[in-house]
Amino acid sequence: MYDYIIVGGGSAGSVMANRLSARSSNKVLLCEAGQDTPPGKEPPEIADSYSGTAYFDPRFHWTELKVHTQIVSHNNPQENRPPLRKYEQARVLGGGSSINGQMANRGAPTDYDEWQARGAAGWGWNDVLPYFKKVERDLDFDGPWHGKDGRIPVRRIPREHWTGHAQAVGKAFEEKGFKFLPDQNGEFVDGYFPVTHSNADERRVSAAMGYLDTETRKRSNLTISTDTQVKSLLFEGTRCVGVTAVIGGKEQEFRGREIILSSGAIHSPAHLMRAGIGPVGQLADLGIPVISALPGVGQRLMDHPSIALSSFIKRGARLKEHTRRHIHVGLRYSSNLPGIPKGDMFVAVVSKSAWHAVGQQIASLLTFINKTYSETGQVKLASRDWRSEPVVEFNLLSDKRDIDRLMSGFKMMAAVQMTDALRKVSDVPFPASYSDKVRQIGVVNTKNKWLTRAVAALLDGPSALRRYMIDNFVVEGFTFDQVMTDDEALEAFVRKAAIGVWHASCTCRMGRDDDPMAVVDTSGRVRGVQGLRVVDASIFPVVPCANTNFPTLMTAEKISEAVLAGH
Repeated sequence: MYDYIIVGGGSAGSVMANRLSARSSNKVLLCEAGQDTPPGKEPPEIADSYSGTAYFDPRFHWTELKVHTQIVSHNNPQENRPPLRKYEQARVLGGGSSINGQMANRGAPTDYDEWQARGAAGWGWNDVLPYFKKVERDLDFDGPWHGKDGRIPVRRIPREHWTGHAQAVGKAFEEKGFKFLPDQNGEFVDGYFPVTHSNADERRVSAAMGYLDTETRKRSNLTISTDTQVKSLLFEGTRCVGVTAVIGGKEQEFRGREIILSSGAIHSPAHLMRAGIGPVGQLADLGIPVISALPGVGQRLMDHPSIALSSFIKRGARLKEHTRRHIHVGLRYSSNLPGIPKGDMFVAVVSKSAWHAVGQQIASLLTFINKTYSETGQVKLASRDWRSEPVVEFNLLSDKRDIDRLMSGFKMMAAVQMTDALRKVSDVPFPASYSDKVRQIGVVNTKNKWLTRAVAALLDGPSALRRYMIDNFVVEGFTFDQVMTDDEALEAFVRKAAIGVWHASCTCRMGRDDDPMAVVDTSGRVRGVQGLRVVDASIFPVVPCANTNFPTLMTAEKISEAVLAGH
């Protein structure tokens, strides 16, 4: 019998386990389906400052999870529907923070004021800032916007250590009128900056590393059970009283005073629906008895749609020995479309696109919509079987404002790419797709290592050969000249190639009691039942203008405090 059972050991789950077990009277169980990352024995791919090795490693993924990113019309025949894409959802202690790009940004103050306006009382910017500060230990800055005592260190790559490519992009941004901001997480204004990342001494610091360290693991009231997949929630009437989990192929039942779902925006709603909490029609179709009719469960799935303009990096401008970090520079800018807040667009300057030899030669200007308006995505059950992955439809470009801004953003980055500063260090720009072919080459194995070395040698050859290789073996479907001279081709490319940036959120939203689409209250408690909370990115009322790891950590810090206070 436990006081708290936490389902999912990702970013939120790691925080909740640490904070709740800090009170010695609380007996806490943390269940994680993936493997452990013990202190001092973390897999080298996870500890690596460069995230591309862990990110592409299937040992750390839900390998059967596939999603639709494009709009799915259920009136069309099956053969006309968009293709399914593999989705690299983390399955390892620390969750996404163990494989992600380690970008540590918070979002805009207007994001959290919108959260409050959408019914999340007490979640405005002034309410959440103290918890962002509680998360971090900023190694570079002090002052009213920064924390110095948190469990997650953050730092920036000094400008003198940027790659030649990143330096050139910085010059191009200045040429286009953007100012340099030394601190991305200071005042939220437009400009380019050294990207803030959760990293110290050239090592990743995941939520598991920061919150489930050696001292925390010594607590006798905390049990961390990895390789433990929760198959179902246990209910007595409308009270959640425990979970059934599979450990080493055997089922085991655990009872708890309160169950906390921290399984992410795809798997948390799936757990709820399998238990009978969700849209009545979907549950009835699968023969699942309804415990609480909540139409918002699994609905309004959000992410940040993105598009990439890539190019070949000349030898002297590639990654230096000072760091294995591959994203040194970011740009925040405003589209200035009517009614859209400032800072609605973001560009990550990626100076190495993959772990292998060709990846070291390819840079990308990855443009994504910070403030997205596409809210028609959904997660729904494929079957009652707990072993089957849910159906996931992101519907990324369901709002025309998102398509328009990706198209204009691509054109703006093309203008940046064509500046003299970037022409000197790069060659052969091309519209890039994160296709199945790219994924296959990205898997870490010996075959890909030697294959990419051979291709890289050719790319480093004469310019004419390089252009031939890229045009014939890298570009998929659309050329740079085609999308720059034909808006119809550009829109077709954006619709086909746009993907999310692994920021799935909003499928169990916080809201007011009178909001029929609200799933949880402002302390994460699930409506209509007792003893059950959700604490992860699924409860965001709207996805913030940020990579979602730090907002998730903040959310768990804030709710854990509420739980300990008895709310």
